[in-house]
Amino acid sequence: MFEVYGTPGVDIYVSTSMERNRERADTRRWCFNEGLEIIVVMKSPSNHLNDSHIQIAYHSSHEQLPLAYAVLYLTCVDITLDCDVNCEGRQDRSFVDKSQWVWGPDGYGAILLVNCDRDDVGCDAQDNCDQHVSCLKDLEDMSIMVLRTQGPEALFDDHKLILHTSSCDAERARVFHVCGPEDSCEAYKCVLGPDRVSYEVPRLNGHEERFFVEGLSFPDAGFPGLISFHITLLDDSNEDFSETPIFTDTVVFRVAPWIMTPSTLPPLEVYVCRVRNNMCFVEAVEELARKAGCKLTICPQAENRNDRWIQDEMELGYVQAPHKTMPVVFDSPRNGELQGFPYKRILGLDFGYVTREPRDSSVSGLDSFGNLEVSPPVVANGKEYPLGRILIGGNLPGSRGRRVTRVVRDFLRAQKVQPLVELFVDWLAVGHVDEFLSFVPAPDRKSCIDWNREVLKRELGLADCDIIDIPQLFKTERRKAVAFFPDLVNMLVLGRYLGIPKPFGPIINGRCCLEEKVRSLLEPLGLHCTFIDDFTPYHMLHGEVHCGTNVRREPFAFKWWHMVP
Repeated sequence: MFEVYGTPGVDIYVSTSMERNRERADTRRWCFNEGLEIIVVMKSPSNHLNDSHIQIAYHSSHEQLPLAYAVLYLTCVDITLDCDVNCEGRQDRSFVDKSQWVWGPDGYGAILLVNCDRDDVGCDAQDNCDQHVSCLKDLEDMSIMVLRTQGPEALFDDHKLILHTSSCDAERARVFHVCGPEDSCEAYKCVLGPDRVSYEVPRLNGHEERFFVEGLSFPDAGFPGLISFHITLLDDSNEDFSETPIFTDTVVFRVAPWIMTPSTLPPLEVYVCRVRNNMCFVEAVEELARKAGCKLTICPQAENRNDRWIQDEMELGYVQAPHKTMPVVFDSPRNGELQGFPYKRILGLDFGYVTREPRDSSVSGLDSFGNLEVSPPVVANGKEYPLGRILIGGNLPGSRGRRVTRVVRDFLRAQKVQPLVELFVDWLAVGHVDEFLSFVPAPDRKSCIDWNREVLKRELGLADCDIIDIPQLFKTERRKAVAFFPDLVNMLVLGRYLGIPKPFGPIINGRCCLEEKVRSLLEPLGLHCTFIDDFTPYHMLHGEVHCGTNVRREPFAFKWWHMVP
């Protein structure tokens, strides 16, 4: 039999093999049983090495005094790797499991932004393209990780703290250690990242070391977006043995997804190209933007080289963490004459950039981002989609027709928060979803066309009353369909103000009957219809108002980490 006692501040429990519950050890003598465990808990870190101990007294049933004693000296050190696991913008010592990332309003887990903007005006590349912090503003795009240690300083004479990650995760994030005054860029030393999977942490700042973490890669095929970092205490006190791990703490970050914004969100900035023959069109868009109270950015002809299809070139979305929200432009693989505009003119201070290019020649007209839209928040088949669902155009199931290139589809699916819906567009010559579909703000609303209508009703939870049928005729051209008159659905939505292609329909009682029909459908919803003449500069080239414009919008009020994909 035995008794076990500890010095003040040391709690000791005994757990038997038969019963997994534990009992305080100092209540009685214990018999030796197979599987019996002694559990030692220290309430606070030690002030000095070996300043606490437990003592075990061994007894015989025939002797009054103990037969022998065993003493185990204890040193307690508190080591924790902290980050903002509660999505509150602060690094706290929460009791949640930091090695897990849980979705939902009651979930938890740290969030990491891909540092894909360009805060240093003197640099041509994105901020995460090198191992340096080039300006202090760059730190705002990173997440903070704090290593806290409490215990005797002498312990670290023969023990090491190693910060480490896997080789895969090292390719997707970079860690900077604050090694000097925080107002100096030179203080931020790159310690983990591509080709660097571990780092011995020096004790530069006593009991607290600060790190800044930047994302290098968005979620994608083969990468669900989770990145783990570990801090391990190694015992290096015995020269005859290799270093022995004693304790490891782990934190998990999720890389923030790229999120699209539907046309029902308030507009912030409108983009349009100025080309040789669209002066009146640009003026009309400028007036509409003025009414909607948003900024207008014009891409000059010298930069667009007469490529007017700015909707096809890029999609404007955003990324978000508790401490930062940042717009990010997704550059399409279309690569027309506007190819350099997103990188050269939009990438910049607090404006990120991402693109996906296939390695082969699989790009088709469906890879233009007029074929990429997102719905407003919907409920379908009992499932909530608080950030809507991404809509892309493709072909009928089992068909060999055109589809969006795989690298783009994989990227969109991997973001998880706006699940993908594929519609049938290969019946159209151009083949974009914006040729037959648009979303407008409205209170309490949600053949080839018939096929897509049924898909939308099923995948977005729409009813017939949520769908407004806008009159439109198509004609065949090389066995595909093109708009017979300017496509009224292909509109620019700026809040309550709609820029709609002028249809030039039959004049009845001095008014265009098509315009009157559209007004009767939309204006009762509180919308203002402006019909813009795009016939020569856009319609004759198989495009319309939406194709020739692009809009940056306010982010969702809903936080993506509160949803359950």
